[in-house]
Amino acid sequence: MKRLFTILAIIASVFAIILAVLPVSNFAVFPSIAALIFGLIAFYLSKKSGQVKKIIQFSFLLTIMALGITIYKAIFTEAKVADTEALEATEIKLEEEALDELEGIEIEEVEIDESELEDMSIQ
Repeated sequence: MKRLFTILAIIASVFAIILAVLPVSNFAVFPSIAALIFGLIAFYLSKKSGQVKKIIQFSFLLTIMALGITIYKAIFTEAKVADTEALEATEIKLEEEALDELEGIEIEEVEIDESELEDMSIQ
């Protein structure tokens, strides 16, 4: 049981480190919490048997690093909003061009003789 929780803690902490360095670093919190929980359970079971392994402490170190990177990126990274005025001007220009093209199209009227329609049979 101790080995299972140790492996889960390592996997969750490595996953947290990977997510922490990606642009979606805010999602690293969830595997970090899972790694802490699994690590605490593994630590408790190890302490109960009298053998605390270094790998459990290593998973705690990785988890703390992931949380540190995530917190740093959350505080110091600014979300940049693009210049919307240029996009709006382009949109208006394209809309005007589309209207000009539609105005330039000539549609021919098609004359339909009703006697031809009556003679047609649907099979």
